[in-house]
Amino acid sequence: MSTIDLNNPPPNHKFDVSIVRDETDGERRVRLFKDVALFVVALGFVVLVVWLCYSTLIAPAATAEEKKWAMSVLSAATGGIIGYLVRK
Repeated sequence: MSTIDLNNPPPNHKFDVSIVRDETDGERRVRLFKDVALFVVALGFVVLVVWLCYSTLIAPAATAEEKKWAMSVLSAATGGIIGYLVRK
């Protein structure tokens, strides 16, 4: 068995020491619930914004300025979704 002197690591090597506590079953459930709940709320918010913009675009009483604003928001949302899917 070989030993490594931690005061003088071998060339082109570095070491990292960490102490990590195992996640319990309860903690895992809470974390997953929180992540899913946050995802559902964010998805609901995005759907609401897209629906409001779309209803503004098809509304005959909406002004040109309102339609321009709605189109800008829809373009930004589409760009964000595409960027998320492409991951760049």
